[in-house]
Amino acid sequence: MTDEQFEREKRYQASMNLFQNMLNKGLITPEQYAIIDTKMLEKYQPLLGTLFATDGLTI
Repeated sequence: MTDEQFEREKRYQASMNLFQNMLNKGLITPEQYAIIDTKMLEKYQPLLGTLFATDGLTI
């Protein structure tokens, strides 16, 4: 993994952690979370993040 890929991964994971907390607190809906996840995947293109991306929430 290159430094650039690592940075993208960190940013994706940090962003999604924030949104996961918002989802858990009821501040956003599961549908909104799924849209955000898709947009963050497009933006950061993480290598590992795609393994954890939601294809349907399992919360």
